[in-house]
Amino acid sequence: MFIMFKRAAVFFILTALLTLAACSETGNPGSDKNNETNTNNQMQKQGKADQTVSKSATLKLSAKSLQKGDKSDAVNALQQALKKIGYPIQISGTYDEDTTWAMTDFQLQQKDLDITGMYDQQAKASIEKALHGAVDVDPGKALPHQDKPQKDDHGIVISNPYEILSLVNKSHALPTDFVPKDLVTPDVPFPFTEDLPKKQMRKPAANAMENMFAAAKKDGINLYAQSGYRSYERQEALFASYAEKDGEDAANKYSARPGQSEHQTGLTMDVTSPAIDFGIDERFADTKEGKWLAAHCADYGFIIRYPKGKEDITKYEYEAWHIRYVGEKAAKQIMKNHSTLEEYLKKLPK
Repeated sequence: MFIMFKRAAVFFILTALLTLAACSETGNPGSDKNNETNTNNQMQKQGKADQTVSKSATLKLSAKSLQKGDKSDAVNALQQALKKIGYPIQISGTYDEDTTWAMTDFQLQQKDLDITGMYDQQAKASIEKALHGAVDVDPGKALPHQDKPQKDDHGIVISNPYEILSLVNKSHALPTDFVPKDLVTPDVPFPFTEDLPKKQMRKPAANAMENMFAAAKKDGINLYAQSGYRSYERQEALFASYAEKDGEDAANKYSARPGQSEHQTGLTMDVTSPAIDFGIDERFADTKEGKWLAAHCADYGFIIRYPKGKEDITKYEYEAWHIRYVGEKAAKQIMKNHSTLEEYLKKLPK
């Protein structure tokens, strides 16, 4: 009798447990589905977060400045970062033309960056923001990429006119319609008061010019800026007048054809002094101002663009007054070696 009672009790307990389990499964038919949906949403959110972090987690961008020709692990990391934000460049460890293009395009799309094609601390901060999705980037929107160089009647058309190291000469011409978007007037002395376009320079060059003129003043040197930016149309008119006066061949030795003038880059300034009545001629080289400029311009990123003895390379006569901004690294190497921009660029790793 006791055994039958025990079996009945066990049967009752098992039946109760099964009933509770069934109720649990059917009491809230949507609970499992809701749980599954919530889990998927959480996984998607976490996936997006992991994806954003992965863009930058393995990259450590350099605190040092980088530019065309540099070859290092720091360049490799920069190229990886640029590729992750959408730029179709090769990761080679060499700061090449495509890396320069990507940096220039990126800088053109940001409001507060100097447009140079070089990598610096400003660019580092913006690229890191882009890697985290805090900065919008549309690769190629500001400066379309060109696979092959274009040519016109003036020679090879420069595809990246904003690059600080852009080569402008008798075989490399600026686009006809190129007008730099970052032109400003440097706060330096001019021998005239009119608000003319030739007072202007691109912002990076203008800032360097201000620093250089301030240093010259401390040394008792009276430098004056005479002629900076010049449009394609203005150069066209000037060359035509020189050619009419001296003949085209003669004019081509001291004046650039339209599109081939460095003045159109906004990176150039003709400098003068009161010692030669603010003229622009060979006398400037023998003044204390001309000697100071040749000795110190590289410290501020400028070079004497057409040095004496290099006429066969530059194709222009010696101009002690014509300085071109290329950045401090390139300027110091060029001036130290008594070379030209052409020679400097030719030796850079490709």
